[in-house]
Amino acid sequence: MKHEGHKIFPAWAGAATFQFVGQSLAGVWVIALVTFAGYELHFNAAPVGFLFLLVTVVEAILCGFWQASIVSVVACAFLDFFFYPPLLTFNIGDPRDWVALGAFEISALLVSRLSSKERHTSLEARLQRTAMEQLYELSRSTLLINMHQPAGPQLTQLIQRIFPVEAVAIFSLNSGTCDLCGAWGDNERELAKECYLLQVDDEDRVTRTSRRLLRSGVDSIGAIAIRGNLGPLVTNALASLAAIALDRSVTFEKENQIEAAHQSERLRTAVLDSLAHEIRTPITAIQTANEGMCEVGALNEPQSQLVKLIEDETVKLSTLCTRLLQTARLEAEEMMVAKDEILVAELVSETVKGRSARMAGRTVQVEMSDSSLAVRGDREMLVMALVQYLDNAAKYSYPGSVVKVSARESHSEVLISVHNFGPAIPIADREKIFQRFYRSENTSRIAAGTGIGLSTVKMAAEAHHGHVWVISERTQGTTFFLSLPKSGGRSI
Repeated sequence: MKHEGHKIFPAWAGAATFQFVGQSLAGVWVIALVTFAGYELHFNAAPVGFLFLLVTVVEAILCGFWQASIVSVVACAFLDFFFYPPLLTFNIGDPRDWVALGAFEISALLVSRLSSKERHTSLEARLQRTAMEQLYELSRSTLLINMHQPAGPQLTQLIQRIFPVEAVAIFSLNSGTCDLCGAWGDNERELAKECYLLQVDDEDRVTRTSRRLLRSGVDSIGAIAIRGNLGPLVTNALASLAAIALDRSVTFEKENQIEAAHQSERLRTAVLDSLAHEIRTPITAIQTANEGMCEVGALNEPQSQLVKLIEDETVKLSTLCTRLLQTARLEAEEMMVAKDEILVAELVSETVKGRSARMAGRTVQVEMSDSSLAVRGDREMLVMALVQYLDNAAKYSYPGSVVKVSARESHSEVLISVHNFGPAIPIADREKIFQRFYRSENTSRIAAGTGIGLSTVKMAAEAHHGHVWVISERTQGTTFFLSLPKSGGRSI
């Protein structure tokens, strides 16, 4: 509201002026009382001047320099009028008046500055103590956050409840959401996300908004925006606590996902192992009935083809059941691995000879650098691993190509490899294909499979303290490796 001819001052200005006048008048009244007492008791100028100085110092401590200056001027005037001869007469030119005034002013200035510094230090200490208490309360409260619910909304509410802030926003990289609490404008809802994208901490003194990155180690996991009167140190500490709480929530979520995956895997394994045991009986019955049909009498050509088809598919089912049971054996804690002395040349030769009829027309070449190479282990398990490599080569290599099986010594290990020419395996899939039930998208369309075989090879290698890996290039082909400790090396 405006009025013509005069100006309306803000309310705070009027209150400050009233306080200043009141404090000054209080000091002047004390000076007047001391003057009256000293004059009535016939004190000389020395004790009265000392009392005036004391009043000026107290005024400077309690009120400030300008109030003490007014009191010192009044004190000098009273001292000159009532206590310096000639009495009851102003003698402004007397040097004693200027010396007294200078002493009063210097005392007021020094004392007021020291008092102001002490009050400022005390205020800072009180603010820091309050901030430490608030940070401690926040750190304790974050431990009680419900980890089964998103941490962002809970953190923003905790911060606004504990600290004197108007609004809080937290962006979490893990969830990709920006959680808000308090009064944010429509154009301010993405402030925390923008801070993360810019990767820069900043301060906006106009809106009193501070933005900080939330870091876990050297990585940024989000950002926080806070509007309120918080110091930089408190804001940084608050951001660190928020980052710890957010990182803890992400870790808890990942642990839950891993545990759920393990439970699902255990359930799926139990079902498949039970199925493998149960299906053994009907497979045996089918094989027996199929052999009986051949013994009944002469079969025509279509009937012979059907019998052959039943035999082939029954063998495939039997092989799948064997792999499932072998996987269960490898995963069992009580598994015992045999420690037989095995010549690698014999192992490779027997396995290749046994699978030659099932290589789908692929030629198999065997290369042995040393026919005396030997390993200690479970022959059946190692045959299963090599058969799986050969089956993969037969299924995923180009028709008419050559499959090469090699064995050589590498330091204290025996390195067995199976090489074929076929579609390259993407780099991202070269570790995953050794996981149970995983199949690469590039090869899943070429041939049917269960994704079990390579996982059994990996477990068999680990049971023998070895390891597996694959190298795949479009022009060089694909090579699967099985590394085993050489006989005489590490004991199994």
